[in-house]
Amino acid sequence: MTTLAVTGSPLWYASRAGGTLALILLTATVVLGIASGGRTTPRRIGRFEVGLMHRNLSLLTVVFLAVHVVTAVLDPFVHLGWAVSVMPFGASYRPLWLGLGTAAFDLLLAVLVTSALRRRFGVRRWKAVHWLAYAAWPFALFHGAGTGTDTRLPLQLWLYAACLVAVVGAVCWRLAKAGPGRVTGRLVAALATIALPVVLTAFLATGPLQPGWAQQAATTTVLPGGGR
Repeated sequence: MTTLAVTGSPLWYASRAGGTLALILLTATVVLGIASGGRTTPRRIGRFEVGLMHRNLSLLTVVFLAVHVVTAVLDPFVHLGWAVSVMPFGASYRPLWLGLGTAAFDLLLAVLVTSALRRRFGVRRWKAVHWLAYAAWPFALFHGAGTGTDTRLPLQLWLYAACLVAVVGAVCWRLAKAGPGRVTGRLVAALATIALPVVLTAFLATGPLQPGWAQQAATTTVLPGGGR
């Protein structure tokens, strides 16, 4: 793993850089979306400015995500096909963890397409699809942690921790500011907020931080019915 990090091709470096920047931008997009939703937006900040910033961050996320996908496919080390970029769990190399990234990419594409056709879809349908962006974030986080060859590096671990703290903090702030009603939704959000750091920590400790993880992840396959 260390050898690959030193002798990797420019495409490998571009793919890792694009993926890392896409995760940071996606985290910022999710945090802004959570913090500005409902009635929690500060009065001194206009909704137009918040919406414009949210949209620009989303577009930047897609741009760097596209760089990540294209350079990963072009990199001759793993021999990925273009179909893998849109069909989850079909790769021969690290299929499970690459599949999570593909699923996140597909969810963001769905949000992007429906946003462009918002008037035709209607506000209620568009909002329903827009919630998929929140599901894309944990997929992207576990994709990076599971398939990244530099996951064990302290800087990368601090980056994942910072992204996690930012989103969890935004959810906690939103729940604290929320008014009465929608008890079920708030309960689900609270449980997910508690479970995610626990699951990610346990996953890192038993997976990517263990010796031999790179070889194990490279041969993990996904079988029909959810088996591996």
